[in-house]
Amino acid sequence: MTEQNITVVIEALKAALTEEQVTINETVRELHGRDESYHALQLPDIVVFPETAEQVSAIMKISNQFHIPVIPFGLGSSLEGHVIPTEGGITIDFSLMNKVLEIMGNDFLVKVQPGVTRLQLNKELKKYGLFFSVDPGADATIGGMVATNASGTTSVKYGVMRDQIRDLEVVLADGMVIHTGNLAAKSSSGLHLNGLFTGSEGTLGCFTEITLRVYGIPEHVSAARACFSSVNDAVEAVVSILQAGIPVARVELVDEPSIRQANLYSETDYQEKPTLFLEFHGNEAGLKQDVEFMKDIVEGHGCSEIQFETDTASRNKLWEARHNLAYAFIHGYPGKKMMVTDVCLPISELAGAVAHAREHLESLGLIGGIVGHVGDGNFHVLLMMDLNNPEETAKAADFNERIVLYALERGGTCTGEHGVGIGKQKYQRQEHGDALLVMEKIKQALDPHNLLNPNKNVKAAEKGVHL
Repeated sequence: MTEQNITVVIEALKAALTEEQVTINETVRELHGRDESYHALQLPDIVVFPETAEQVSAIMKISNQFHIPVIPFGLGSSLEGHVIPTEGGITIDFSLMNKVLEIMGNDFLVKVQPGVTRLQLNKELKKYGLFFSVDPGADATIGGMVATNASGTTSVKYGVMRDQIRDLEVVLADGMVIHTGNLAAKSSSGLHLNGLFTGSEGTLGCFTEITLRVYGIPEHVSAARACFSSVNDAVEAVVSILQAGIPVARVELVDEPSIRQANLYSETDYQEKPTLFLEFHGNEAGLKQDVEFMKDIVEGHGCSEIQFETDTASRNKLWEARHNLAYAFIHGYPGKKMMVTDVCLPISELAGAVAHAREHLESLGLIGGIVGHVGDGNFHVLLMMDLNNPEETAKAADFNERIVLYALERGGTCTGEHGVGIGKQKYQRQEHGDALLVMEKIKQALDPHNLLNPNKNVKAAEKGVHL
């Protein structure tokens, strides 16, 4: 935008909000020009901090009037450049819209604003004996988690973000405010708009209110760490556990180099072997039987050590080692930036995909660890690279492409939970085929001027779009 246009837009925004809610401060803009990914910094022209849906609607009407891009922003914890304003424009920071609006305990529902964080929500729900199940590791905002269809360690039992959405209040590109669902447990009425908007990454509208499904806190929780001689043995053990119908709540694979890094960072002394981190939720009597059955299964797949933790402190230490792996690699390789890959395959293809990834990591001479939500076929490579070394960054890009193509060729997806953003956009045609044309038409219908988070996820079809 030109300086003259910025001035006019700022005055319009200040009239719709307040002077304190609109800023062009360079430091604030820099904070909103990046996320936790390796993608390059780009600044928005203006950052606004709305407090209500009405104010968000007013912002969108100004955007529509002046044809200025709008980028929704939660905490900036995304991993594929989702919040980077590639064309400048207005970043909407939802941090002031952070209230838990209503807890409907008897219906196992909660209504929140988009700026509420996962830990903040669970702190409030705990008073009612409830918890919110989706755990991506980061203390992300609920709005951001809806935008990327987040999942994480508990999805094997409770499902992903899309499975928890009962209703969304959405502000569209022209400022119209709609609701996508209702409070009922099911409906056969109309198109499934909850599913359409969840995972849309801010390209179809801005969430201002979110109604979620929540769960009763389990009576008993047990965690375990099981070591294997190979990744293949560990994955086959998981398949057998799932086939047996054992209600595992989390099951995470951590490869040998990652265990080594975890030991250094978390001061643990775990065996440096491919390891499963598992957790079970239920009543004590039922879980005792499930755990004994699980032990027999993993021993049949060559498990060399299994350690159980039932008290809260020990369980937390176990999962901290898993959740802190990214920081363990970052701390262990100062000066390097992390690329976190994210593909998902049918479980039957997972062991081969992990072996393929490790083989190419070593052949390219790259540093990285492999972790995965093996219960649903999703795995990540925590890849360390020097952004100032063109050869190394080229190798990292090549590696990422190899594992994506491997997944797509076997019926998988280029992203299991991190989203498309900037980084995975080039694979959309190969993954979706002509279905991508349908997505582009939906984008064009809802955002004809391509103002909502442009150049991310699904772009508007070129024909008839005025930029």
